[in-house]
Amino acid sequence: MQAPLSRLDDRPAIAASRMDHLVFIAVTLLYWSTLYVYVPILPPFLSDRGYSGAIIGVVLGSYGFTQLLIRFPLGLYSDKLHKRKPFLLLGMISGALSCLLFMVPGSWVWPLAGRIISGVCASVWAAFTVLYAAYFSSSESTKAMSNISFMTAAGQLIGMILSGQLAGARGWNAAFAAGIGFGIVGLALACFVKEPKEGVEREPISLHMLRSVVRTRLLVHVSVLSILAHSVLFITMFGFTPLHATALGATKSELTWIVVAFMVPHALTTFVTGRYLAPKFGIWNVIAAGFALSAVFTLAIPLSESLGMLAVTQAFNGIAQGLHLPLFLALVLTPFETAKRATAMGFYQAVYSAGMFAGPFVAGFMNEQYGLASGFWLGGAIALLSVGLTLWWRTAPAASANRTLSG
Repeated sequence: MQAPLSRLDDRPAIAASRMDHLVFIAVTLLYWSTLYVYVPILPPFLSDRGYSGAIIGVVLGSYGFTQLLIRFPLGLYSDKLHKRKPFLLLGMISGALSCLLFMVPGSWVWPLAGRIISGVCASVWAAFTVLYAAYFSSSESTKAMSNISFMTAAGQLIGMILSGQLAGARGWNAAFAAGIGFGIVGLALACFVKEPKEGVEREPISLHMLRSVVRTRLLVHVSVLSILAHSVLFITMFGFTPLHATALGATKSELTWIVVAFMVPHALTTFVTGRYLAPKFGIWNVIAAGFALSAVFTLAIPLSESLGMLAVTQAFNGIAQGLHLPLFLALVLTPFETAKRATAMGFYQAVYSAGMFAGPFVAGFMNEQYGLASGFWLGGAIALLSVGLTLWWRTAPAASANRTLSG
C-alpha cells in the first residue's frame, strides 16, 4: 500500500548532498544552454537564408509541435520506469544533434529537422523537474520550482548571450558548434546525477490514475494559462523580437544586448517570485500582474523606434514572464503525490507546448500577410485574455486542489 500523503509531504524522496545539487545545477545549465545558444539568431539566420515569414513560422513552431506530440508520453514512460536519469541523457544527446543539423547547408528541411530534434530535447524537461523536486520535501515544492526556474533562466541566458557574440565574431555556425559542445559536456556530467530509487515503493501507472491526473481542475486551469503565456513568449523574445531588432539596425552582436535586457530581469524575478512575492501578495495576484505587464509591453514592441526602447520593452517582458512561469510549475505539482508528479508535469508541459507551436505559427503567417507588427498585436491580445482568465479562476484552484488531495 502507498504511504499516506502526509508522510510523503514532510520529507524529500532522496537525501541529496551539496555535491548532488551542484552536479544537477551544472547539467541543467548546460541543457538549457545547448537549447538556447542559437535562439536569438535563429529568425535572422533563417531570414538570411532567404526563407519567407511563413517558413520561419513553421520552423519556429515545429519546436512546440514536437513537444505537443511526445512530452506527455515521455512523462508517462518515465513514471512507468520510475526513472528520470535516462531522459536527462536523451536530452543532452538530442540537444547536441539538433545543433549539428542546423549546420547542414542547403534546403530548409535541415533547420526544420534541427528544430524538431530540439523539441525532442525540450520534451524531457519534465524528468528534470520531477527529479529535482525529489531533492526537497513536498511542502517545499514552490521553493524547488523557483530554484529550477532560476536555473532555467540562467542557462538560457548563458546560451543566448553567447549566441550573438559567437555569430558576430565567427559566423552563424559558431553558435551551433558551441551548442554541440554544451551537449557533449552535459551528457558526461549527467552520468553523475543522483536520482531516487522509487521502483519498489510505487504502484505502476494505471488508467484510473491517468484520468485522475488529467481531470484535476487546478492542473487544467494552469495548463491553459501556460499555453497562452508560452504563445506570447514564443511570438516575442523566442520568436520575432530579434527580427524587429534587426529591422532597427541591430547587428548579430547587438542582439546580445536585447537578450540580456530580457533574460537578466527574467532570471532575477524567477528567483524572488516563489520566495517573496507569492507568499506576500498571493500566487494568483502575482500571475495576473505578470500577464498585465506582458500585455502592455508586448503591444509596445512594434512602437519601439530604437534599440534602446526595444530593450526597455524586453526588460519588462522578462519581469512579466518571471512572475508567472515559476508559479505555474509549483501549482502543477501541488495537488499530487510523488507517484503522479511526472505524469502531471508531462501533461502540463505537453499542453503548454501547444502555445509554443501555435503562437509563432499563426504569427508567422500574420507577419507574412500584414507585416511584422501584426504578430506582436496578437501576442498582446493573448496576454490581455490571460489576465481575464486568471482573475476569473483565482478563487477556484484552492478548492480544486483540496478535492484532489482529499480524494
